[in-house]
Amino acid sequence: MIEPLPDLLIEPVVRAALAEDLGRAGDVTSLACVPADAELACVFATRQAGVVAGLACARLALAELDPSARFEALAADGTQVGAGAALARIEGNARAVLSAERTALNLLGRLCGIATLTQDFVEAVAGTKAKITDTRKTTPGLRALEKYAVRCGGGVNHRFGLDDAILIKDNHVAACGSVGEAVRRAKAFAGHLMKIEVEVDSLAQLDEALAEMPDVIMLDNFSLDDLRKAVLKTAGRVVLEASGGITLETVRAVAETGVDVISAGALTHSVSVLDIGLDAAS
Repeated sequence: MIEPLPDLLIEPVVRAALAEDLGRAGDVTSLACVPADAELACVFATRQAGVVAGLACARLALAELDPSARFEALAADGTQVGAGAALARIEGNARAVLSAERTALNLLGRLCGIATLTQDFVEAVAGTKAKITDTRKTTPGLRALEKYAVRCGGGVNHRFGLDDAILIKDNHVAACGSVGEAVRRAKAFAGHLMKIEVEVDSLAQLDEALAEMPDVIMLDNFSLDDLRKAVLKTAGRVVLEASGGITLETVRAVAETGVDVISAGALTHSVSVLDIGLDAAS
């Protein structure tokens, strides 16, 4: 069971998307063609198989334009459905339904696409200890929603922003002079609840990082052979994260090296939207 996001986190995104679509004059097509008191019943239905995520976006898009509209979820976020599955039934003012349609479908389709791709990655590493995690390579303004979709697909979340964990990247190392110095400065700064991760790009840098014992070491663009060596060298003393160009085709081999976590920016930056439509109910 996936814990839903609070509406207060979703509503600003939905409102902004509706405002962008409605513009200065509203839905002139619906205003011109649809009587003001007309009612319309529709069903959100998939055109392809996938994992559900983001039904609240569709619900809130409709509620913003017709607070009295009825929304009945027919599937739950985090569940896998086949092509032709009904995700939700809605009924309300026809103008509101038609005006909210594209915003609802844009958000719902994207989040379902992220959840579906994440599940593909998770299934690809089944039987290994590796967890699949996202990155900060998210659509601006949609991070909380997209990371929620990753959870719906069975993945776990990396840090949400610059403020909830220390992640020392190569440019931080360059600014500090060395991996070891960067980690020492981070430890002096961090409170007792803040994790410290450092990125390394060679086995030599791994040795330097291990001497300072951060919480997590990111192995950036390591070969499979070097990943295996890193796992042996670390011997479980810190969490090892593999990163850098991970694809659905390569993720299994990376997981089999014994790393703990695999981060894939593709989960959010290269996802295909799941094809979902809004069909008039019979």
